[in-house]
Amino acid sequence: MATQLPEEGALIAPINGLSYVRGATDIPLSDSTIGRLLSDTAARFPERPAVVFREQGIQWTWREFAAEVDVLAAGLATLGVVRGERVGIWSPNRVEWLLTQFATARIGAILVNINPAYRLSELEYALNKSGCSTIITAECFKSSKYVEMLQTLAPELAQCEAGNLRSARLPNLRTVVRMCDTATPGMLTFSDVIEAGRVALDSIDFAAIETTLSAHDPINIQFTSGTTGNPKGATLTHRNVVNNARFIAMAMRFSENDALCIPVPLYHCFGMVLSVLASVSTGAKMVFPGEAFEPGAALAAVAEERCTALHGVPTMFIAELDHPEFASFDLSTLRTGIMAGSPCPIETMKQVISRMHQSEITIAYGMTETSPVSFQSSTTDPVDKRTSTVGRIQPHLEAKVVDALGNTVAVGQTGELWTRGYSVMKGYWDDEPRTREAIVDGWMRTGDLATIDEQGYCNIVGRLKDMLIRGGENIYPREVEEFLFRHPKIQSVQVFGVPDEKYGEEVCAWIVVRPGETLTEEEVRAYCQGQIAHYKVPRYVRFVDEMPMTVTGKVQKFVMRERMIDELEHGKPRVG
Repeated sequence: MATQLPEEGALIAPINGLSYVRGATDIPLSDSTIGRLLSDTAARFPERPAVVFREQGIQWTWREFAAEVDVLAAGLATLGVVRGERVGIWSPNRVEWLLTQFATARIGAILVNINPAYRLSELEYALNKSGCSTIITAECFKSSKYVEMLQTLAPELAQCEAGNLRSARLPNLRTVVRMCDTATPGMLTFSDVIEAGRVALDSIDFAAIETTLSAHDPINIQFTSGTTGNPKGATLTHRNVVNNARFIAMAMRFSENDALCIPVPLYHCFGMVLSVLASVSTGAKMVFPGEAFEPGAALAAVAEERCTALHGVPTMFIAELDHPEFASFDLSTLRTGIMAGSPCPIETMKQVISRMHQSEITIAYGMTETSPVSFQSSTTDPVDKRTSTVGRIQPHLEAKVVDALGNTVAVGQTGELWTRGYSVMKGYWDDEPRTREAIVDGWMRTGDLATIDEQGYCNIVGRLKDMLIRGGENIYPREVEEFLFRHPKIQSVQVFGVPDEKYGEEVCAWIVVRPGETLTEEEVRAYCQGQIAHYKVPRYVRFVDEMPMTVTGKVQKFVMRERMIDELEHGKPRVG
């Protein structure tokens, strides 16, 4: 039976020795829709700068941005897109993505974020699972040829009228809109939709549409990247993401005087909520360096746009710090930002504060299913807390650390982190069994191993699935990673378990060595001797040029594990 917990008032720090916390409620939750959030900000700061897409040469004020959103919303309405209909967006960071995010919300359509790295089978699954009637797509991105992939899945495009697709493999899809003025059989161009929107704009009563919308309406489907099985479509509401964005912005002390550099992908919650919606909630300027992350472009954007904030996952900050021309960029305007997406090496955090001037940078933790942030450090938290924890519980949320039976563990003990509150998703789209498995009595099971200390600061120890057991000893990979990261020759490191006949599992470390340095397996093991317990010392050490990662910069440990198992079974390295 689960331990009884107090029911009233905020508990930023645990009481009764239990790992349970509850956020403040003095600032009420908002029932604003995304469309109303943008309209309110545009009304408050009409002529202040809002949007900069450096590669596309676009600079808009809030008035101009809100007007362009309404034009696209009107264009989508002329295509027959209505409330509740799913509209896919498949693109890197482009202005069309941003406009689509707000235009769909303006008319109550549900935006489906499609991973820019998806290939044929993944695209087919996402479109069919969500039932997309419309997809807005870039022509291509890196090695992915989006238009060609859609033509492969729906060869009927070659013969159909644009907007009237009938495809055997994509039965729900009717309209394909491409972000290029090149005429393509069966497809509309983005310019076509914009032009139709300008013509129809005066006939669209957005105020009347707004009265039909609810903050509790689903507004976004984000497919989570699972390591096994098909992705799950986390379904989020206006209320989920608007409130999360508000509290994220408050933690950074954001205002209309801030300018945020956004190199993280829009298709993920980081870009869409932590960056974009947090900026919209306060009137801060959004600066997009390019379609995809490139450290030099991000640093140049900060310097030339005089950004006060920068977002990124740890690997992005590491790449920026290691840029050969780092010293040439004036980053003195930086003040704050967010580092999130995966555990941050402590040494990286310290360098970001000292060398990048982000003295008020915050760490945020969460997951797509919780809209996403549930813990965040504040700009005034002590540096040691900002470098060793993910901060404290966000307002209007609860969190607890539980054992295998669901009992709340004592302060400082490790267990699985569960969260509850307004931010928990409605569920996985069209997947009731996996929704019931993930959400228990309103509690979202994060799958993350964590501790909560006596002050309420949370530390993410690792993934429940990542924890390895060697000879009966529990080993948390992040602990070993943090130790190895202190080695002056190591740029990045990932630790995971591989099967072993004698001990059940053995420790393996993949290491990226700093440019110009050399390192051997023997040096790594010698560095560990006498410093960490013998059973935590990596049995296997491999040096790689880069880690396998998702588009959002999350390391794919399951890929590393599969490659190492294959190498150990067949004796052929596959770590390139």
